[in-house]
Amino acid sequence: MTTRLLLVDDHPLFLDGVRAALAGADDLEIVGEAHDATTGVALAGDLLPDVVLMDLNLPDGSGVDATVRVLDRSPATRVLMMTMSADDDAVVAAMRAGARGYVVKGAGRTDLLHAVRTVAGGGAVFSPAIADRLGRFFTGMATGDGRRAFPQLTDREVEVLDLIARGLENRRIARELHLSDKTVRNHVSNILGKLGVDDRSDAVARARSAGLGG
Repeated sequence: MTTRLLLVDDHPLFLDGVRAALAGADDLEIVGEAHDATTGVALAGDLLPDVVLMDLNLPDGSGVDATVRVLDRSPATRVLMMTMSADDDAVVAAMRAGARGYVVKGAGRTDLLHAVRTVAGGGAVFSPAIADRLGRFFTGMATGDGRRAFPQLTDREVEVLDLIARGLENRRIARELHLSDKTVRNHVSNILGKLGVDDRSDAVARARSAGLGG
């Protein structure tokens, strides 16, 4: 069977390289391309590709957020992230959002084909370092240890997230932590960005599933 691919990346030269790398593979077909998250999510819903190659950084938003939206519209689609650095915290956030793995930009044709075929076949593509961090995350969830569940957040951001999950508004959080209202707003904005969520309610859901807000 042929695996249908959707490419989502805003760099034309990089897309040229991906197309060239995939061109000789008889089992792969590129069915669409998008240069921003909004178009990528829309095309994923319309085309229902088997695999989406998703850039982590897009001009109109995070690839993490786009991954969540793609999987909401097309749960059977598998997302493979494309990133400049495997150490990026956003890679881990993307895995938590439902991505099946990542490929580093600049990887050779063999590595790219292996990653695409592995994800298309239902597998996952992780480096040992990423797998270790994900293991710590899920262990933290199982034990209710919210601080271990969100390693991309600073200690202060975890404190703020815990209070958000308890239902406190920004002004009350500021009083609890002896911070200014502006500082709390900045923390909340950073938390939403790092978690790859759109709003406060989504952050609360993530926090409570990890044991915060109790």
